Amino acid sequence: MKDIVKGKRILVTGSSSGIGLETARLLSEQGAEVLGVDINKGFDHVDEFYRADLSDPRTIDALIDVLPEDIDGLVNNAGLPPTQPANRLLLVNWLGLKRLTHGLIPKLTDAASIVNVASLAGHGWPNAVDAIKAAEHLDYHNLDEFIERWKVSSEGGRSYFFSKELLITWTMQNRWTWRDRGIRMNAVSPGPVDTPILADFIQTLGARATEDRDTMDRPGTPEDIAPVIMFLVSDMTQWIRGFNIQADGGMASNLTCRAHGL
Repeated sequence: MKDIVKGKRILVTGSSSGIGLETARLLSEQGAEVLGVDINKGFDHVDEFYRADLSDPRTIDALIDVLPEDIDGLVNNAGLPPTQPANRLLLVNWLGLKRLTHGLIPKLTDAASIVNVASLAGHGWPNAVDAIKAAEHLDYHNLDEFIERWKVSSEGGRSYFFSKELLITWTMQNRWTWRDRGIRMNAVSPGPVDTPILADFIQTLGARATEDRDTMDRPGTPEDIAPVIMFLVSDMTQWIRGFNIQADGGMASNLTCRAHGL
């Protein structure tokens, strides 16, 4: 896949560590101009870096204003782990992500690609459809009320799982939203990945995380995920729309087969 993103301007959120850092590195190596966004300073493998707290809508709006035009790809990678309080997690993983994406649409080029980094944690979205539909009205002013009403607190990592369920379904719902401009949206769902926040998942999810770890032959690595993201932002994927690629070592297929007795 050499040079499939050469000359493209691609924005990567959460670019200072983990999957975001490796994605920025790979994109830069392949000739893309990378704009990095993170709350932590990190200038590696980016042409321009913007420090921003994606839990703050005013900061997001200011970021949108200062970002350049003609962005060919948006990688929504920034996110908080399940150890974080539910309200802050949903501010970053959901409300902030949506606000940034919608705000950047006018600055995206025609035929641009939006890639949402979701998770194996969102695999159970069909069991949360009522809450997902209710979240269409979720906003900054009613977040705490929503968390209580729909029981998506941080206990047992539920807020994290829900944020990824929302992201996967939102990706599917936006399969044709900007079709008149050729802008497409897809998602990548990693399983457990060996990054600095892997310990947060094990701490929060306990037995479930241990079972997943023991079932897999190994955890994923950022190097396993970044090429999939790069593929989706390239021009090779213009007919892939509203799709979630499960880059998880077979875990989603394992869960599906077990659920259906296969």
